[in-house]
Amino acid sequence: MSKSASSRREFLRTSKDLALGVMAGSLGLGSIGCRTRRDRPVVSIAKIRNGRIDMAVESAIELLGGMAALTRGKDQIMLKPNLTNATSEDTTHPEVIRTLVTLMKTAGKSVLIGEGSAGARGFNVIDHEICRTNKAEILEPMQQFVFDELGYSELSKSLDAPLVNLHSGEIARVDVPNAFVCDELSLCRSLTDVDLLCSVPKMKTHQLATVTLGMKNLLGLLPGTVYHSIRRDIHERTSVIDPSGTAAVIVDLLKAMPPGLVVVDGSMAMEGQGPSISTGGALVKMDLIIAGTNALATDMVAAHVMGFEPEEIPTFAWAHRAGMTPKRVDEIEVRTDGPVVRQALAKPKVTTWASIRGSYGKRVI
Repeated sequence: MSKSASSRREFLRTSKDLALGVMAGSLGLGSIGCRTRRDRPVVSIAKIRNGRIDMAVESAIELLGGMAALTRGKDQIMLKPNLTNATSEDTTHPEVIRTLVTLMKTAGKSVLIGEGSAGARGFNVIDHEICRTNKAEILEPMQQFVFDELGYSELSKSLDAPLVNLHSGEIARVDVPNAFVCDELSLCRSLTDVDLLCSVPKMKTHQLATVTLGMKNLLGLLPGTVYHSIRRDIHERTSVIDPSGTAAVIVDLLKAMPPGLVVVDGSMAMEGQGPSISTGGALVKMDLIIAGTNALATDMVAAHVMGFEPEEIPTFAWAHRAGMTPKRVDEIEVRTDGPVVRQALAKPKVTTWASIRGSYGKRVI
């Protein structure tokens, strides 16, 4: 290890120890000791300073033990950003993905970037109406358009990290043990063949799910050729037992394809009626990167930072119903590279799937 790298690692270790007390007080997480408890999941929070998203991502990963340790025994990794549409304000910042790919490749890994976006104008968004489709001849160019518009196509070429359209291609069937909604899920073979899935969401509020973070981001794994482009079919099935139409099936997805790493892009968060500017969301500068290997724990910490309590988030309730842990934020070991202040974001007016189903994907193309 170079002297500079060694010094940086030592700085992060020292900063973590100094910051834990401040973190506990400012975020109301209770007493957090510097000694790791084996039964506690670990979540890191790194501050973005001077606009250096790359350095914050590196810090968050180092606080978890470093990329080599996090990916040990995993040769092929798929990064799943949140590219819900072709609007940059609604989606994961490319610099977060760029840094993760670089760290993974430095660790000797093969990296893919996969997504199945909800929609794009001129494809399944027609005259401001969101339509649903399962036609590959629409979904494939739509996904390429989203990748192009958001700069991911160029990013892919520069990093030699292939893009994967999760809407189409060879489909594999994955069993879901003790499922809430689907005993079996259809997923792209290119996804099920990887050794590690890394969910990289943008920190946002959501009118159905309350927040959209690492777990909610998994809905983009469902191929449109099977479930239609905006997953209306799966929302309908889920709404029979879960008014949000999202939470219960997210937990099924978490069982079928659990991410081994979650990295939350909190550089510019969204508050209010997310998940997009078009639905009424507003941007808030948070300047944070939050990461962890336990998706539920990572999302709980991120939601806490956003000003939410665990009981406000339906996905957490369904995860706890499935026996997943942790159940409380104070059961999580939080590591930071400096003081972090909890910021109460404007909360969405939560709606049910039944209240929007008439206007969301009713038309088939």
